[in-house]
Amino acid sequence: MRICVITSAKFPPEEGIGNYIYNMSKEFIKKGHAVTVITRGNFQKTNLENYDGIKIYRVPFIFLYPFHVHLHGIFVNKFFKSIEDNFDVIHVHSPLPPLVKSRLPVLLTIHSPMKSGASVLKITDLFSLATKFQAKYISYPLEKKLMKNSSAVTAVSSTVSKNLEDYGLKAEDIKLIYNGVDQNIFFPSVTKPEEKYILYTGRISYGKGLIELIDCAKEVCKIREDVNFILAGDGPLLPNLKKKIIYMNLQNRVKFLGRVNRNTIIDLYQNATIFAFPSYYEGLPGSLLEAMACKLPIVATKVPGNMELIEHNRNGILISPKDSSAISKAIMDLLDDSSKREILGKNARKTIEDKFTWDVVSNRILSYYSSVL
Repeated sequence: MRICVITSAKFPPEEGIGNYIYNMSKEFIKKGHAVTVITRGNFQKTNLENYDGIKIYRVPFIFLYPFHVHLHGIFVNKFFKSIEDNFDVIHVHSPLPPLVKSRLPVLLTIHSPMKSGASVLKITDLFSLATKFQAKYISYPLEKKLMKNSSAVTAVSSTVSKNLEDYGLKAEDIKLIYNGVDQNIFFPSVTKPEEKYILYTGRISYGKGLIELIDCAKEVCKIREDVNFILAGDGPLLPNLKKKIIYMNLQNRVKFLGRVNRNTIIDLYQNATIFAFPSYYEGLPGSLLEAMACKLPIVATKVPGNMELIEHNRNGILISPKDSSAISKAIMDLLDDSSKREILGKNARKTIEDKFTWDVVSNRILSYYSSVL
C-alpha cells in the first residue's frame, strides 16, 4: 500500500506522537509498504526530505495564533491535491492536524482528545489560559470536523474511546488500536549501577504532575541521601520547575536534562531505579510503555491511560493524582524492597511483550486499512 500520514508532530520525532508515527512507519516499510509523512514546516516553501526511508514533506506553517491550524490547512490542501494520486489511504493523527479533503479513504487516530486533556488543567498563567481557550474554541470544533470527514476513527486506548462520546461518537464506531514500543530497542540492562535515581521522561508541561513530583523529591531526598531525581524532556513548565528546585535547595539532587536523543533516553531507562509518571490524564503514554519495556518498576497515577497499562501491585504501583505524599510513600516503599522492584519490572516487561510491540500494532492498523479500502 501507498500510505500518506498527516500530522502536526515534528520530525525527527521529539515526543510521543512523533515516535508513534515513526515506529509505525518503519514497520510498514519493513512489511513492503511505502510511507509519506506530511507535517509542519516553517514560513518557507514546501520541501522534501528522506528520514530513515520515510518521505517527509514539510508544508509551510505560520504561527499566527489562533488561526495557525486553519492557515496551515490551506497550504496542506493545496499541496496535497498535487500528490493525491500517489496514495491509496490517508492516516491522520491528532492533535491539531489540518483538515484534508480527499476522495481517498481517511483513517483518523485520536491519541488524546484536546478537550479531555485541557479539562484537568487549572488556569495559573497565560499559557494554561491559552491551552484551555484553544481546547474549547479551536481544537474541539476542529476535532469534530476531522471525525466527520474520516472514513474510520481509531483510539489508542479504551479511555480515549470513551472520551469521544463527548464528540457524538459511539463505542461501536471506534476501533481500539493501542500504542506500541520497540522491545528490541527498549530492553532491560543486565546490571544496575550503584547510583540510584528516580526517572521521569516526557513533556515538561501542565497536567503531567511534575510540581507534585518535585514536592515528592523534597520528601524523599530528606530521608534518602543516596537517591536523586532525573527529568528528561522539554516544555513550557521547565523554567518554573528550575526556579522551584533552587528555592527548595534541591539543585544538586534534581537534574533537568532537557530534550535528549534516543540513545541517551534508553540509557536513562536501563539504569534507573524507579520510573515515576504522576500525570493527571493520559491517552496511552509512550514514555510509560518504554519504561515498562526496560523492566522498570513503575509508580504512576491512577488516571485514564495509565490504568490500561498498569495493574496495581502486579506490574506497577498506582497512586492518587495530585498527591505528592502518595508518590513519596510509593517510591520509598519500592526503594526499601528490591525483590518487589524486580517482580514489578519483570511483569511490566511481559505486559509489553504480550500486547504492545510495534509488530502487533502495525498488523492491526494494516488490517484496518484493508477494511476501509
